Amino acid sequence: MKIQIINKSKHSLPQYATPLSAGMDLRANLEEPIVLKPLQRCLVPTGLYIALPEGYEAQIRPRSGLALKKGVTLLNTPGTIDADYRGEIGVIMVNLSEEPFTIEDGERIAQMVIARYEKIDWQPVEVLDETERGAGGFGHTGTV
Repeated sequence: MKIQIINKSKHSLPQYATPLSAGMDLRANLEEPIVLKPLQRCLVPTGLYIALPEGYEAQIRPRSGLALKKGVTLLNTPGTIDADYRGEIGVIMVNLSEEPFTIEDGERIAQMVIARYEKIDWQPVEVLDETERGAGGFGHTGTV
């Protein structure tokens, strides 16, 4: 699938790190580093603009290495970029650690996954069909 992209950043287009990767790395596009203090959040620009085809979305997800090693992750996860959005892709980052974290220009800050979705029409009913699980949720099976 080909997707139109405008790259106003100083960096290469998003790329898959390995042949079987689902997500492409997104990089920070910064004039100067951002110091993210503990519990602080900010919107990090990427310099990327995309035009997705109808029926597709881009999901913005955290990078596991940043989360585990630095305590830095994303808010509004996964973030959704709709097919009709034409603005710059921004990444909402948060520092959940006790130490400041510096975001450098060109740093890999998130992953972007392109996913197909379906539109639905609601079918109002009075009763839903029965299942073994029923209304059980939030740990109802007793397993962790």
